[in-house]
Amino acid sequence: MKKILVPIDFSIPSENALKVAAKLAIKNKAELHILHVIELAESLFGTEQFNVNDEQILFFMKMANKKFAEFLDKNYLKNISIIEHVEPGSTSRIIRNVVEKNGIDMVVMGSSGASGLEEIIVGSNTEKVVRFSEVPVMVIKKELEDISFKNAVFASNFNFESMEAFRTAKAFVDSFKAKMQLLYINLPGNKFYSTIEIQDHIKNFLDKVEVPISFENIEIYNDYSLGEGILNGARSLKADLIIIPTHGRKGISHFFNGSVGEDVVNHSELPVLTLKI
Repeated sequence: MKKILVPIDFSIPSENALKVAAKLAIKNKAELHILHVIELAESLFGTEQFNVNDEQILFFMKMANKKFAEFLDKNYLKNISIIEHVEPGSTSRIIRNVVEKNGIDMVVMGSSGASGLEEIIVGSNTEKVVRFSEVPVMVIKKELEDISFKNAVFASNFNFESMEAFRTAKAFVDSFKAKMQLLYINLPGNKFYSTIEIQDHIKNFLDKVEVPISFENIEIYNDYSLGEGILNGARSLKADLIIIPTHGRKGISHFFNGSVGEDVVNHSELPVLTLKI
């Protein structure tokens, strides 16, 4: 983790994320990329690029750069290698572009969550980034006094497609010398399995990734939905970090089936780390 990106919009949640990103940058001796996106109507600048001679865009750019410089005048950013980005466009698209062009290893974002029609129809920029990001995304809601995570939960179905995400999660948790508990959500109906069946399934998974782990670190939690099960299970385990592999569903599949990762990110008060599989 040598390059960390944190998008900011000058809100309290984005500053909470910036503080966490700064601590992660110091811990990993990483380069911190800080991005502010000026969200303008696409009719002003086109879907792919904007006209740099447009006086209205240049005005917004100058104002944003001034506010950006004031916002970054923080003591906790001292002695960190910082790369600043101010770009006009669609937030989620610009974030993806910055990640790709700069070889970003992790995105840290603030979020206040969403509810009601906004959650169903519009969603948040954070949810969109979680859905499409090819790199790990950590979502922060509240200010964290300390980022020395002690008890992380890795929630998964423990199919073999999640192996790489598991390895990434374990490496991240190990870097904090923290405990990682494995969480399986058992659902009613035809998705219900016995405890023995689930334990055998997880054991096969762990044998495949060649990581010995005690069954004492495996929690099987019964609930009516994956999202609620992960939140309730993490609460029961007194976790301070939730880690989830996510498919990043798109289009019609996303609309009808939803995304567990986005749902958890939207409703969790705990930090959530999503890993693309």
